[in-house]
Amino acid sequence: MIKEAEVDLAYRQAILVLEKCTTVNGFYAAYPGYQGVWSRDSIITSIGASLINNSKFKEAFKQSLITLEKNQSKKGQIPNAVLKNKTDYKSLDSSLWFIIGHYLYKKRYKDNSLFNKSKRNIDMAFDWLGYQDMGEDGLLEQLPTTDWQDAFPHRYGHTINTQVLWYFVLNLTGNKKDARSLKKKVNFNRDDGLWDKNNGYYLPWRWKNHGEFKELGEWFDTLANLLAIIFNLSNKNQSERILRYIKENNIDRPFPIKALHPPIKKGTKDWQDYFNDCEARLPNHYLNGGIWTYIGGFYVLALIKTKRYEEAKKQLEMLAKANLQKPFFSEWLNGITGRPGLSGDKSYEGNQAWSAGMYILAYESVKKKKVLILERIN
Repeated sequence: MIKEAEVDLAYRQAILVLEKCTTVNGFYAAYPGYQGVWSRDSIITSIGASLINNSKFKEAFKQSLITLEKNQSKKGQIPNAVLKNKTDYKSLDSSLWFIIGHYLYKKRYKDNSLFNKSKRNIDMAFDWLGYQDMGEDGLLEQLPTTDWQDAFPHRYGHTINTQVLWYFVLNLTGNKKDARSLKKKVNFNRDDGLWDKNNGYYLPWRWKNHGEFKELGEWFDTLANLLAIIFNLSNKNQSERILRYIKENNIDRPFPIKALHPPIKKGTKDWQDYFNDCEARLPNHYLNGGIWTYIGGFYVLALIKTKRYEEAKKQLEMLAKANLQKPFFSEWLNGITGRPGLSGDKSYEGNQAWSAGMYILAYESVKKKKVLILERIN
């Protein structure tokens, strides 16, 4: 068991990481690597950063949103990333996180000015998302690798990550009826449902059925299942089963928490040849069962959501220990050893903004025994 002082040390170090990632354009994803504003990274970073009463962090949150909307497509799509020399799209969750970010900023700072000024951009993003409902059934469809798992693994159609975020957005925007319909379909629909009652978790993706043949993935998507708990897509029994699955399969060891389980290997039905072109080609590396501490922050929140306060505190301690390994706040850790993963560009290993932001969010939430996502700062 690590000392409480290390939990506080990691908190202070997280603030330093965010200071390094603060730019005039918003929160960059890492320092010195990943120099650009990614929609999902910057918003996830901002959820935690905005709990710190720091005017520079508030401005970085604001500028992240402004940078993204300045580069919004004519059809309303929010870019995946705005980089120095190009703007990258090819992403579905970027528009979802953008809308979430605006509602969080408004609530966190009790400031409607940015939201009101950006209302047209928000509405355009929402409309663009609506056009991704190919089946006209209230569920969004996506192409392979068009969310945070953009290099691995291959999935498409109805993914649980997208449905959870869309469910949250529908509730934020007052579309309660559509949200209830989505929840029912994802949890109970025989043809479109994503809840796997046999294993006790949400399937990562599912598309069409062809008689006895089905297009679906069966591995455990950690982030999406945790978000389902936090954003109330799952009920009490489902939430308990998800957390039990994590414990029974050691997904939170040696540190919280592995991105998926089990690792996908060559020769299995989920393998694609292009996986050989990224770190995920190796089991327990990168997205393929590697440990991502930013997801570990969401794990702590899910434990708090289900009133497992002592376990949340324990996992926060393990998260601190993981993030204090040098380089501080690494992008990912080896799923077996827990050591920082090695990538081709060493600058990409440390000072990951969303790892720092999520640690702050987990730390403050443990302290108050409450999931502090839509809370206002003092």
